Amino acid sequence: MKNSIDAAMQSSVPARSRGPRRLALGVLVGALLTSGAAYAGYQIYVGSRLESTDDAYTAADTAIITSQVDGLVASVPVVDSQAVKKGDVLVTLDPTDARLALTQALADLARAKAQLAAAGADAERAGVDLRRRLPLAGSGSISGDELTRVKSGVRTAMAALEAARANVTLAEARADRARLDVERTVIRAPIDGVVARREVQLGQRIQPSLPLLSVVPVKEIYVNANFKEIQLKKVHVGQRVTLVSDLYGHDVEFHGTVSGFNGGTGSAFALIPAQNATGNWIKVVQRLPVRIKLDPAELQAHPLRVGLSMTARVDLTSSS
Repeated sequence: MKNSIDAAMQSSVPARSRGPRRLALGVLVGALLTSGAAYAGYQIYVGSRLESTDDAYTAADTAIITSQVDGLVASVPVVDSQAVKKGDVLVTLDPTDARLALTQALADLARAKAQLAAAGADAERAGVDLRRRLPLAGSGSISGDELTRVKSGVRTAMAALEAARANVTLAEARADRARLDVERTVIRAPIDGVVARREVQLGQRIQPSLPLLSVVPVKEIYVNANFKEIQLKKVHVGQRVTLVSDLYGHDVEFHGTVSGFNGGTGSAFALIPAQNATGNWIKVVQRLPVRIKLDPAELQAHPLRVGLSMTARVDLTSSS
């Protein structure tokens, strides 16, 4: 009798707990179905309209400032992070040597012009002599040898005149070059921007093409957004882009448009490109930089700097 009662009590325990378990299982299944439906709805109505990446960074076509003449640095009136306008003086070189060269070139030009004037006078006299003797040659008043000498003198005078003209042209070119070298001792900003990477120092002897500093056009900053190659099927030039920077956070949104695609992936232009022909090759999804032009008014209101992190979201439904 006791054994039958214990068996009945044990069999009744699963029966009492079966209801809550079924309820919990139903809630879990319902939650999964709801989540799946929500995700499917997001992909259909939202996700399919957007492509986004957080692998995006600000960039700019920076102007690298170099000198076109050699010389000793006389002054550097700018420092890193200083804002400059187009035409502002960045570096000045000692102009002494350049001015001396200009003085010498101008003297050579004056001498060449004097020689040209003398050669012109000689050619004119030779021409007059020839014109006077030509009528006499027909009457036999002058010999053929004399006429030949006069004609030869005209040719010599004209050759000297042409040489003098060439010397003047050469001297003018040298004077123009020397004048330009004097002007180039003052190095000016080619664009508006902010000074960066200033390496030139006062008293330094510099050579042409040596990088001195850079000017970053912060008002023309753009974004390079590195999208996975599988994301780019529906991305086209002209589509609208919404961007958020880590600098300002989600309180500030930037707006722009897709302006172009890089000519290759980052790995394609790496110093040591990947060797995919080897036997242990593993396929890796590549990223292609997409250039995004920003709204200038928004850039002015919330300035950015080169290299800042951004999140970019492309509206695939916007017209190109």
